[in-house]
Amino acid sequence: MHIEFRHLRTVKAIHEEGGLARAADRLHITQSALSHQIKGLEDQAGLELFVRRSKPMRLSAAGMKLLRLAEDVLPRVAALEEEFSGLRSGKSGRLHIAIECHACFDWLLPVLEAFRQSWPDVDVDIRPGLQFEALPALLREEVDLVVSSDPESLSGVDFSPLFDYEPVFVCAADHPLAAKPFIEAEDFADQTLITYPVDRARLDVFSQVLFPAGVEPKSIRQVELSAVILLLVASGRGVSVLPDWVVRDVGRDSSIVTRPLTEDGVTRRLFAATRVEDTAKPFIAQMLRLCRTEPPKLQRRG
Repeated sequence: MHIEFRHLRTVKAIHEEGGLARAADRLHITQSALSHQIKGLEDQAGLELFVRRSKPMRLSAAGMKLLRLAEDVLPRVAALEEEFSGLRSGKSGRLHIAIECHACFDWLLPVLEAFRQSWPDVDVDIRPGLQFEALPALLREEVDLVVSSDPESLSGVDFSPLFDYEPVFVCAADHPLAAKPFIEAEDFADQTLITYPVDRARLDVFSQVLFPAGVEPKSIRQVELSAVILLLVASGRGVSVLPDWVVRDVGRDSSIVTRPLTEDGVTRRLFAATRVEDTAKPFIAQMLRLCRTEPPKLQRRG
């Protein structure tokens, strides 16, 4: 049996209007064409779909089965058409984000809240890019945006600069290194370094300071949460290096101090990687604008 959407709309219209004439007007076809369509559908089914002797016109038992199908399928088709319309107009879509920066949750969540208010119909999700290869996933269209501090030359991928940040040394106020104006690689040699559970190559303290100097900390302790890292540092359990947006409120806590890494300080830049064909999409462009403006507000606090 070959059932088309127009058949389902016909069955529903006749049921709701109670007669062929009004149903034909609603469907913008002639009554003759509507009768012909019903006849063809009944021939396919081998059953009568309407009780024609009744007024208003009623569905038979077989017709009621088609009506239930119409009431199930037609709203889903309408919803899909609306979704496609939103995609064509740029009002809806998917924005699945992978972050290669463990501490980025601190500024990304406020950004996503601002984004949600402007783009409520965009499906947003966050996937920690530390558990898989984020850029290959971007090319496979498994994610739509990757936050990274390590841009690469990849065909089909745009790396849009977001903002600069400073990785800073953090220690307890009574720690011996708190007396120094800045921290050098050698200062870590006898320290317990508290880091996120991330490969060393993705940690600024290693890639920018320790690796170039060939220095190894006395020990390393890995902790998931920024707040717990700061708690351990304040209690003298070790030292850490964190992005400036994480330690924005440290100035209010007299038990913790921050110091620059090296005499000149270290500056890093975050990027958003997107597929070239997606970069100009309205909601992607808005996300990039928010990523450039919201995080610096956090950096200036405190």
